[in-house]
Amino acid sequence: MLDTRELGRRPGAQRQVSWIEPAPAGLGIDMLHVPPGSDLELELRLEAVMEGVLVTGTARAQVAGECVRCLLPVEDGVVVDLQELFVYDPTEVDDDDVSRLEGDLLDLESVVRDAVVLALPFNPVCEPDCAGLCPTCGARLADEPAHGHDEQIDPRWSALRQLVGPTDERRPAHMAGLDEE
Repeated sequence: MLDTRELGRRPGAQRQVSWIEPAPAGLGIDMLHVPPGSDLELELRLEAVMEGVLVTGTARAQVAGECVRCLLPVEDGVVVDLQELFVYDPTEVDDDDVSRLEGDLLDLESVVRDAVVLALPFNPVCEPDCAGLCPTCGARLADEPAHGHDEQIDPRWSALRQLVGPTDERRPAHMAGLDEE
């Protein structure tokens, strides 16, 4: 909660505020999040306008998660712009999604949460050219660029391999020589 009493509901009154807040739990998506309790830096300008208080500024945080291709840890920073109008009297505004002042206090948590979560990449990667994991054995392809496997035979067709054998010696006479054409 941020106190706006100093602005006095006088349009044009401004106040700059900066502080560091511990990040709340659940600030992120499945693969990338802001660690709970880590520093969330806020630099804001509060400006009184006719309808309420206009809040503009930035929020900075460190994010941690996993690469969606190779599952290595990913750490990065995120900077998001914030802009929200908190109205004095919600009955004057027809929109249900409008932010409201609670007395002279405003709650920025939902505004910061929405801005940070929307700024996070949906599929974070450790490097733009991450090759990911081998679908057969799970080896990290960036560590083994020449990684490969022998041709796999679909197990549903393995019984046919026994009929043909390693060579085509059991091939019918009328099919002999088809490979040579």
